Amino acid sequence: MDRFTKKIASLLNRSRFLRNQPLSWKLFVFSSILIVIPMLVVGILSYKQSADSLEQQAILNNRQAIEPIETHLEYYVRDFESSSLKIINHPDMQRLLHMRTVEEVEQSRIRYEIQDLIRAEMYSRPDISHITLILDNILAIDTLELRSPYPASQLRDEYWYVSAPHNGLPIIISRSIDWKDHKEPVITLARRIQSPTTLQMAGMLIFDINFRRLREVSEAFNTGERYFYILDAGGHYIYHPDANKIGQKTEKPDKDIILSQKNGTLVSSDPEPDFLTYSFSPNLGWTFVTSIPYAELRKEAGRIGQAISWTVVLSLAAAYILGMAFASAIISPIRQLQQFMRKIEVGDFSAKIQVDSNDEIGQLSQGFNKMVMRLSDLMEEIYFSRLRETEASLRQKEMEIKVLQSQINPHFLCNALETIRGMALEQNREDIATMAASLGALLRYNLRNTAPVVLLREELNFCRVYLQIQQFRFESSFSYTMNIPEWALDLPIVKFSLQPLVENCLLHSLQSNGHPTLIEITAGRKTVNSFLVTVSDTGAGMPQPVLEKLRQDLTEKDILAGGDNLGIINVHRRIIHLFGPEYGIQVESRLGQGTQVFITLPATLAHNATGGHENESHSAGG
Repeated sequence: MDRFTKKIASLLNRSRFLRNQPLSWKLFVFSSILIVIPMLVVGILSYKQSADSLEQQAILNNRQAIEPIETHLEYYVRDFESSSLKIINHPDMQRLLHMRTVEEVEQSRIRYEIQDLIRAEMYSRPDISHITLILDNILAIDTLELRSPYPASQLRDEYWYVSAPHNGLPIIISRSIDWKDHKEPVITLARRIQSPTTLQMAGMLIFDINFRRLREVSEAFNTGERYFYILDAGGHYIYHPDANKIGQKTEKPDKDIILSQKNGTLVSSDPEPDFLTYSFSPNLGWTFVTSIPYAELRKEAGRIGQAISWTVVLSLAAAYILGMAFASAIISPIRQLQQFMRKIEVGDFSAKIQVDSNDEIGQLSQGFNKMVMRLSDLMEEIYFSRLRETEASLRQKEMEIKVLQSQINPHFLCNALETIRGMALEQNREDIATMAASLGALLRYNLRNTAPVVLLREELNFCRVYLQIQQFRFESSFSYTMNIPEWALDLPIVKFSLQPLVENCLLHSLQSNGHPTLIEITAGRKTVNSFLVTVSDTGAGMPQPVLEKLRQDLTEKDILAGGDNLGIINVHRRIIHLFGPEYGIQVESRLGQGTQVFITLPATLAHNATGGHENESHSAGG
């Protein structure tokens, strides 16, 4: 494209007409060419786009208008299907279907009960013209009786009678009833009746539904030249504004296309074509077709085309009149812009063009000024960015050194504890060796696992080591047990969550109670998706005000402010942060009876087996 443009410009410059002309004249010629071609292209495309948009809008409007009608009729007809099933399944009807001869029917006098049943259904719905029941070779009942324009048995000769499905599903067609003085269009719902003894088709139940509701619906749609009609699967008119066509087969040349597709649009092949939008209803087996005269649809597009044409012509005229003045006005700002560009080339970003207009050149000048300011800002950003990168690199190296230093001390302590343990074993001091090994295990647990969540099994091992160390301190002042089901050992728990709770038990229970204290850690199901870990002691418990204060601190206290209960508050907040507000800690305590701390945790890794209560247990102390 660029080559083509450059070639055209080169040919124009070499032409005798433009070779020696001033730049303003060349600008006028070039701008005229550039204006004429795009305006023509835009005009043509705009007209086509407008016509397509109007057509799409017509399709959308028709579909939006016809969809409620289609849905309404589906529910409407389905209601009559339910009514027909209600009659067929009625006990009187089932009793009638067990009878095989006319004499049996007459002797039982069930005919009158069936007539009452059918009349009751007809009178309950004003849109039912009449109901006909035909049992092959036995009887025919018509709610109109003598007022009917034809005997009920005559319906067997209708084209649709043999088309009714033998599986008990209804067939829905449209036809006209010929009365003496007029024709009445009706929608006929026919359903075959199965004999309960032979399982063969024994007759037909026929509902004739008048067009009252359909007219009400269609009047809201059929406005002006727009209307809709309905076709069944065979191409017969279920509904048409022209009542004479109802029940007749359509003669539309495009009927095969309409009936073979689920939905679409087309322009009919009639001498005066219509724009058709059609949609198939699988629930009814009908095709809903909307029709608008195509000339009416294109009329609006024609008006838009005329408006676009006049706009193009007037725009071109204005362009030719004002082109010369614009061309001369462009030259001076361009030269000024050229001078400032030379300053930018040598790195002078302080220059700024004075903008006196808001036309294209003025906007170009404003853009140039913004570009210069942006270039200046980018230069500063690059400088400071490199400075920040250097500082960040230095800080990163400093942090790496500090991390390495922080790792040296714990590892040194672990090695020192191993040395102490070895020396204690040489001196047969098992207690000192055990304590050194326990302290080393605590340090290694802290160094080895940096994840915020661990398995309950690991946290219990850590807690057990901690309690063993405390037993060297308090001796027989306390004992502990851990009763944990096997299924709970691989469930998640926040790291370092049990030790602060156990430490609270030791501090408060041992200080306030002279008797040996039992600390018990258990686990059990709470819900399908959660489980409870309980840490309880047999200490002195808490007074009610202290308990209420602790519960309030769990949700409201600022940890940074310091004070009491920071360990349990920290555990509670970490659980909520990692798992959500439905999890956390609850505390129960009674003065003189001990304290229970309940930890609610997600059972995300729980196994299906919940009955394997192989408990881990341990007791120590007095």
